[in-house]
Amino acid sequence: MTIKLFSVFSLTLSIILISSIFFHFSAALGGAVGGWTPLNDVNTPDVVAIGQFAVNEHNKEAGTKLEFQSITKGESQVVAGINYRLVIKAKDGSYVRKYLVVVWDKPWEKIKKLTYFKQM
Repeated sequence: MTIKLFSVFSLTLSIILISSIFFHFSAALGGAVGGWTPLNDVNTPDVVAIGQFAVNEHNKEAGTKLEFQSITKGESQVVAGINYRLVIKAKDGSYVRKYLVVVWDKPWEKIKKLTYFKQM
């Protein structure tokens, strides 16, 4: 009886410890899994590349000729990869417009997908 009780206690403690470690690492990597975390610098080459990718993919899908200009705001979300939710500026003819875009990125598998693109 004592051994079973000790085993249950030990297992419970191990689960709590592993969960705690997981959440500490996820916070260090940009926030809790599933939560949106603001990007500190939207002008890093990696984030700018995501914004350019969004415009290029939208142009292919919609047959438009938008030109990427800049990113004004961004957030990331840890999922099975990383979602990037960005507010970008893109030139549409002679007008610069704002768009809300979401790109799912899984860089270790070289997968990137535009999942949302809408003018604001």
